[in-house]
This record gives sequence, structure tokens and C-alpha cells, in this order.
Amino acid sequence: MVVAMMTMTMSFAENENNSAVKSVEAYDMTVNMRKLAVTLGLTYDQMEAVKDIHRQFSNEMMMAATADGDEREKLVDSAVKKDVRYMHYVLNDKQYRTYLMLLNTTLQNRGLK
Repeated sequence: MVVAMMTMTMSFAENENNSAVKSVEAYDMTVNMRKLAVTLGLTYDQMEAVKDIHRQFSNEMMMAATADGDEREKLVDSAVKKDVRYMHYVLNDKQYRTYLMLLNTTLQNRGLK
């Protein structure tokens, strides 16, 4: 009986750790910049700007990953709004629409939206 209890407790703790890891992994917004550049048809200057904007977005999302509950939602919303605003400045309308589609799909697939 003791062995069964320890096994169940260890299994529960492992599931909790896996959930926490999956949660943090969902906030990792690392992308293949070359593929994104090809998909959006970026110029060299746009690619450099998008790299900088995305680096800031990724950092803000990782900070959100370590926050608690409501604060996490606020940080994600803030990071997404900033990212979208900056990308709109750099991208043309067609590129921007494609980027929004990719971003929304990514956030939905990861359960962040």
C-alpha cells in the first residue's frame, strides 16, 4: 500500500511538472526567421526590423510565462498588442495580413488566445 501511494504521488508530481513545462513551452515564440521572411516576402531591411521586433516579443512572452494568472494574461495581451503595432509599421498591408494570420493561429494552437 505504501508503494502504491508513493507511486501515485510521484506520478501526480510528474504530471504537475510536465504541465508547468508545457505551459512555459507554449510561450516560447521562437520562429525560423528565414522561413518567416520567405513567407512574408520581406526585404532585407524589413527582415532586420522584424528580427528585432520578434526578439522583443519573445522576451516579453517568456516573462509572461513566469507570471501568475491574471498578470500573465495582461502581459500576453500587452506583448501581442505591441508586436502587432510594431509589425504594422514595418510590413505592407499584404504582409501584415499574412503575419496576423500566422500569429493568431500560433496563439490559438498554443492555447494562449
